[in-house]
Amino acid sequence: MSPLSELDQQALLRLARQSLEECVRSHRLPEIESPPEALHERRGAFVTLRKVQRLRGCIGMVEAYQPLYQTVVECAASAALHDPRFHPVVPQELPDLHIEVSVLSALLDVSPDQVEVGRHGLLVSQGSMRGVLLPQVPVEWNWDRERFLEETCQKAGLHKTAWQRGARIQAFTVQIVNESVFAAFASPRAAGSR
Repeated sequence: MSPLSELDQQALLRLARQSLEECVRSHRLPEIESPPEALHERRGAFVTLRKVQRLRGCIGMVEAYQPLYQTVVECAASAALHDPRFHPVVPQELPDLHIEVSVLSALLDVSPDQVEVGRHGLLVSQGSMRGVLLPQVPVEWNWDRERFLEETCQKAGLHKTAWQRGARIQAFTVQIVNESVFAAFASPRAAGSR
């Protein structure tokens, strides 16, 4: 799977923003016309909403069941309205929300010693229990490899040492597409400061 070009990244962010605005204002998903070809590839993704650098919602799909653009449209709407940790986003919040999309690679089975903090996201599973953490999470919390594995197990509802006792560990990498990065390049102040 190739990294997305800058134009494809911008198109993906536009779709996420369109979905966010439409679902919050009208409680429906937008009609999507002709997304770029690269966004038709089946890939997992997470959409993270932040308000003044604080998490405001995050929903994703690890497995690639549908085209990337459709996954991002649905996850943006779900992050805004259905993240159980937060009340639904209201229209007044929309100007203050920043979108980050994490486009996932395919899952790969790994041993605990192969996990690289800052590079890998993790999916830990045992039976019907599953937990996922993006690679950004252990970096934000300054976790080492063992703590990252423990926290992912606990997110799955498993004992924190399940990674040592037969739980399946799968890793993935992400391409982070962040709205604030493109906004910085587009702002007049950024252009004038070069």
